[in-house]
Amino acid sequence: MSGSEVLVVVGAVVLTGLLGWYFFGPKKSRHAELGDGVQSITVTVKGGYSPDVIQVALGVPVRLLFDRQESGDCSSRVVLPDFRINQALPAFATTAVEFLPEHAGSHEFACGMNMIRGRLEVVQGDGQPGGGAAVAAPASRADGAAESVRTVSDGSTSEVAADPPGALAGADTSEEEERERKAEISDLTRRVVFGAVLTAPVLFAVMLVEIFGVTWMPGLLMNRWFQLVLITPVMFYTGWPIHRTGWLALSHRTADMNSLITLGTIAAYGYSAVVTFFPGVLPTSVREVYYEAVGVIITLILLGRLFETKAKAGTGEAIRTLIGLQPRTARVIRDGQEVEVSIDDVVVADVVVVRPGEKLPVDGQVVEGRSAVDESMVTGEPIPVVKSPGDTVIGATINQTGSFRYEATKIGADTMLAQIIKLVRQAQGSKAPIQRLADQVSSFFVPVVIGLAIWTFVVWALLGPPPAFIFALVAAVSVLVIACPCALGLATPLSITVGTGKGAAAGILIRSAEALETAHKLDTIVLDKTGTITEGTPALTDVLPVNGFTADEVLALVASVEASSEHPLATAIVAGAVQRELTVPPATAFDSITGQGVRALVGGREVLVGNRRLLAAAGIEDDPLRADSERLASDGKSPMLVAVDGRAAAVIGVADTVKAGSAGAVAALHDRGIEVVMMTGDNRMTAAAIARQVGIRRVLAEVMPEHKAAEVRRLQAEGRVVGMVGDGINDAPALAQADVGSAIGTGTDVAIESSDLTLISGALSGLVTAIDLSRATMRNIRQNLVFAFLYNGVGIPIAAGALYPAFGVTLSPVIAAGAMALSSLSVVANANRLRGFTPTVIPDHAQVEATDPVVEIGRDQPKENDMSDAKMVTDPVCGMKINPADAASSTEHAGHTYYFCSEGCAQAYAANPGAHTPATSTT
Repeated sequence: MSGSEVLVVVGAVVLTGLLGWYFFGPKKSRHAELGDGVQSITVTVKGGYSPDVIQVALGVPVRLLFDRQESGDCSSRVVLPDFRINQALPAFATTAVEFLPEHAGSHEFACGMNMIRGRLEVVQGDGQPGGGAAVAAPASRADGAAESVRTVSDGSTSEVAADPPGALAGADTSEEEERERKAEISDLTRRVVFGAVLTAPVLFAVMLVEIFGVTWMPGLLMNRWFQLVLITPVMFYTGWPIHRTGWLALSHRTADMNSLITLGTIAAYGYSAVVTFFPGVLPTSVREVYYEAVGVIITLILLGRLFETKAKAGTGEAIRTLIGLQPRTARVIRDGQEVEVSIDDVVVADVVVVRPGEKLPVDGQVVEGRSAVDESMVTGEPIPVVKSPGDTVIGATINQTGSFRYEATKIGADTMLAQIIKLVRQAQGSKAPIQRLADQVSSFFVPVVIGLAIWTFVVWALLGPPPAFIFALVAAVSVLVIACPCALGLATPLSITVGTGKGAAAGILIRSAEALETAHKLDTIVLDKTGTITEGTPALTDVLPVNGFTADEVLALVASVEASSEHPLATAIVAGAVQRELTVPPATAFDSITGQGVRALVGGREVLVGNRRLLAAAGIEDDPLRADSERLASDGKSPMLVAVDGRAAAVIGVADTVKAGSAGAVAALHDRGIEVVMMTGDNRMTAAAIARQVGIRRVLAEVMPEHKAAEVRRLQAEGRVVGMVGDGINDAPALAQADVGSAIGTGTDVAIESSDLTLISGALSGLVTAIDLSRATMRNIRQNLVFAFLYNGVGIPIAAGALYPAFGVTLSPVIAAGAMALSSLSVVANANRLRGFTPTVIPDHAQVEATDPVVEIGRDQPKENDMSDAKMVTDPVCGMKINPADAASSTEHAGHTYYFCSEGCAQAYAANPGAHTPATSTT
């Protein structure tokens, strides 16, 4: 090896070492300054974050002031996944993001495209200069979400008002992003056209001469000085967005795609300039210029970015659509007059007037009128919902046929639409576990590619065909140009953005990207019964008359009696009579008999409604009613016996009815290979009856509320990936325990806050859609990663000349540039395919296989045939030990529950409770 060759190798080794230190060496962190109880620091956004390593104290409110001194899509948002923040950063303005760091450790923040990154180090209080003791944080949210945003166009940081009370959060930032994107598209279009016009003559001449061997080409077009004049503006004007961002990234000791393109084009342009200005310093054999390659590379890269920016605009369409749903004005009653005001001026308790075809401006409660309302844009349910006085209405939904008035209860950021937008933003700012691989690879990608380019040059400079220097230079430039970290950076975030947006459009709120990813792995779904599978409120189901009575006759009489009762079952009966438009006469002589039922006179006729003991005490034979009563009980319904004027008249059934679509959703889950388990506190008979109606084959019955989470853990211990669906406060621990917790949107706020998914409409079909969407999104992400990894894994070795020794194949930098642009574009286009996702239509009624479910008793309950004394109770009348699950009857007295071995003992106790000793029989 000659001295010059040794010098080349030594230089490459030194350069590689410096490269590793520059990109991976320790970086100095900056402390946030503490003032007025808030830690503040300004972060300049200009090709990167400065500072990009920030240290803050644990438990002290933080205000990051992002001073964005550039435009362009890449840095238009900042995402802090661990704090559920996804915030727009308007160009040439300062935006404040506030949150409370509650967990020590290192937390990444990045741009929306995941290409520029910074790190927030949260340390204990003594790590903060000036003490850093924890202070109260009245201006920050405990959940870490961004509390307020202040944007100033002149670059200063003086505070301005946050969103006005009636404003829809995020509307202004979305419009600003849209304006910025349009400006970028316009700028890129101008630069691409300019570059194409100046590059075309040079490219045309070179292709004719070098590819087709044309010898008559005018000397002007092949003149180096003429090519220099044409390509120099392309290099510095058309390529300015690339060079500016590329060098800024390098100055921050990071690098991105722009850095690679900048290094490659500068190498090619610089070498060509040396050949043009100082040809004598180089041997004749290597005096070749590459102006056409520079022009084509830059123009193609910007053309790909133009297409990419246009395509990416579609990925955020869901948020813009949601923001566009809210009307700009509202018609309210002020001083007795109907006036039209801006949506910002609506206040809580305003009475809002809505006419046919109008959108509802805010959330509220109907006070007057009746109409069908199309809630599909919020809930995803296509069937309009009839609204009457007392019903809740949602802002941005569309009134259809009638007119009504409603009282505003939630405005601005408190409306359901605003909360949906907020949750979607948070989900789009979170990271799926699958993204960690892409993040790890992309963080090393650019330095490794630069290192590969250096050693590609060294290898071919020493071993390449003559002229070796030119061959080595072309190969090194091709490696720099073809590598595409953008494809890796975009692979996951774009799919998550589209997927969460599609979920919101279908009435499914996805709280995080992790939940969206985990949902596709679910193999077991646990459904709470009440309010999830069923409506959650009792309803009249059966009126079965005997002895010549008619159903309407009996129901009218019973409704008259029950109108005086406050029992939920009585309310259901009265509602059933009203629905059938029956006349309900007033009742007199009403009497409630504890443990038996009620009696009253209706139009001179004596009516009894209750159980067998009530009829027996009145001397009425209940044999005609027994078969119907037992059948209703076996179906999980509550049978009530009715007697009129001393004769058995009917059996009335009341039950918590199954929601329309529950059976179809269960069948759809089974079709997807997911086992469905129903969990309820009801007794085994009722639980089994409901399970049979919807086709559930496994039931966990008699589970106490405090033990629901334990039952979920037990299923997880079996190696299952468990999803839980519930709506009540008592479901919250189980929702939090499950791998994916789904709350019914019509349920309690506590359940919704504990969940990963919220099904706004309350229909179980939303769960099927969420799982389908998760599977489609994960499939899309994997396809994107395959595009990115396969492209780089194949393209870089070919560009480096791996095929040349065997096949004599090399890769021109021009072809490499086109392939690189195509790589990013393919990922963006593939992510946009998710926009075509359409939820499967789940029928309201499905064919259910008539099989008895396997019923298990909650682990906290006595098991069948378990005769240990600790789990037995004593009948207070006869003294017999019995299993509560096998008791013939039970009753409540003085705060205790008593169980009986027979109806006879139960009747004896009811006749004289004080005669029996309660101490041995309570549970």
